[in-house]
Amino acid sequence: MLSRKEFIQVSLETNLFFQRIMKEHMFFIETSLPPVNSSEINEANLLKKSFEAVLAETVIFSNCAVRNEVLQSNEIVTPFTLRAEEISSQLSGASLNTEITEAEYDLRTDPNFNYTEWLEEKLYNINMRSINLLEEVINFKEKLIKSQLECKIFTTLYPLLIEHILREAKLYMGSLRSLQNRKLPDRTICDELNFWNQIMEEHLEFIDGLLDPTEENLKETAEELAEQLEKILEENCNTSNEKEILNKSLKVTEEVMTFKKAGTEGLLACKIKSIIIPLLGDHVLREANHYLRILKEIK
Repeated sequence: MLSRKEFIQVSLETNLFFQRIMKEHMFFIETSLPPVNSSEINEANLLKKSFEAVLAETVIFSNCAVRNEVLQSNEIVTPFTLRAEEISSQLSGASLNTEITEAEYDLRTDPNFNYTEWLEEKLYNINMRSINLLEEVINFKEKLIKSQLECKIFTTLYPLLIEHILREAKLYMGSLRSLQNRKLPDRTICDELNFWNQIMEEHLEFIDGLLDPTEENLKETAEELAEQLEKILEENCNTSNEKEILNKSLKVTEEVMTFKKAGTEGLLACKIKSIIIPLLGDHVLREANHYLRILKEIK
């Protein structure tokens, strides 16, 4: 049973990370569809704005209440997030609420923060609203991939990428449902390692496929890192080898983070030839930062 402080902190930290991830998923879908799919574009836009609204509230309640390790991990925002949003919005014509990002840069921690019953109730309500939104998001993503696989809709997103973001939404849903019962998610160390190693591997495969064929060095690095993660996944994590898997995962994820950071900088400076919108580079960088923080906490 989580204490009030634990419930508030974990709820805030989970939502700060995943609410932004979810709204960006909707942005990527919104900007990947042709004009003929105006109803799906509008639905993605509405879900994006709904997650922006709840994220804006979460940010207000987070100031001084979240752990310093989370703020310092660059998983909530990176030094590149605001610029990535501005450029991606200009390039696509789709809106992004950059005021939320500016507020997140100002978040601070306070070891003497008072975790009140009032704040506990606010977080319970935010979790519930996020669950309700997630049900819509999951349904929308499932409909989208079904239509794509039946050749009833065209999108510039890979089918695997839509499956990938659907898995992330379901992970977030599981976390929130556990929190509402005052428990941490029922996931083992191996569950965490397997989930995020697969996510990191797929990121690299997507990056490889979205880079211009002439970007041979970047594509080679992406392939090599993906192969390392694939080999770790093939080792079948269990209680006897989880420490070894953890150490290998930490090493390769640090390399992945460095690669993604350089890639995001290159995209923002228009020095990389690709069909990757800058916000996607920052998005996958934040997920690597999030996983690195989890790995270090487990270790």
